[in-house]
Amino acid sequence: MTDLGYDWFGPDAATFGDRVAGARDVAAMTQAQLARRLGVKKATLLGWEQDLSEPRANKLSMMAGVLNVSMGWLITGEGEGMSQPADEIIVAGDFSEILAELRDIRNDMRISAERTGRLEKKLRLLLERGGQA
Repeated sequence: MTDLGYDWFGPDAATFGDRVAGARDVAAMTQAQLARRLGVKKATLLGWEQDLSEPRANKLSMMAGVLNVSMGWLITGEGEGMSQPADEIIVAGDFSEILAELRDIRNDMRISAERTGRLEKKLRLLLERGGQA
């Protein structure tokens, strides 16, 4: 869609919070990192990204500078900002790492499920013994 000139973070496609979150992602910053750089609490930044509140002008100016976008773009989606989402490009070599990580997670989940079953059985036995005493 980028080839057609679609503005992913423009006024028709995104909110202020979407643009903040998108620019933060492109800048490779976590919410905590950006909040720290702006001198605000993470909850405050989260409120901005979820469109629950808006920053004051001084924080907006700082944010635009830190994220390397214009204040106008953050507010309206027009001006200098990002033109498309910052999706990760996965190359064929990355698949083996992802699959290995998924196998590790599945194994961890299996081990946790077995452990949970053993603890549940142990608890049932303890409850049955306690009820008969």
